[in-house]
Amino acid sequence: MRPWRIMLGVAALITGLSVGTIATLASPFVVFPKASELVSPDGRFAVRSVDSAHSASDFVGTFHSLWLFELATGRARKLCDYLGVASAAWSTNDFLVITQYVSKRTSRALVFSAVAAQDPVMLDKTTLLRLVPAQLRPALRENDHVFIEGSRVYQDTLHLTVWGYGQHDPNGFRYRCEYALHEGTISCIEERGSH
Repeated sequence: MRPWRIMLGVAALITGLSVGTIATLASPFVVFPKASELVSPDGRFAVRSVDSAHSASDFVGTFHSLWLFELATGRARKLCDYLGVASAAWSTNDFLVITQYVSKRTSRALVFSAVAAQDPVMLDKTTLLRLVPAQLRPALRENDHVFIEGSRVYQDTLHLTVWGYGQHDPNGFRYRCEYALHEGTISCIEERGSH
């Protein structure tokens, strides 16, 4: 199964379409807050969604947070806040790939290291506009639905799909991309049959 087909299932969840089983090339993706926990393949870590403890009348700007727990010690660190839904999967025991659905029109991909408490790599529409070649920028800039969805990390490369639709591409566009985590560079190819 191709990575973009995996994430298409998650995107369908936020648009209200029925979805079958979601599979992946790494560990299975789970969708928070529906899922309660995602344990790393080696059983060392678990990702959990935690709701903010505020009264119902308070608006705090975020509704859920993803936390990483080291199961043997109980140590925990906050990964990120999210609204709506977020999908997550382990890519080996060291990397966690998260797609945050910021709204029904956009998403962004994040990569967290389980073993190092460093800032995540985050790829969103604005970041990609600076990185991709000039011929790909109109699809990002001129469509009002743009989704960046991570699928896995392999040999220090984040594999992701960038897709969407709107005024520039009414029938949609879809690119399969590879982002070099250390170099900060990206390469993309168009998925055939996406128009």
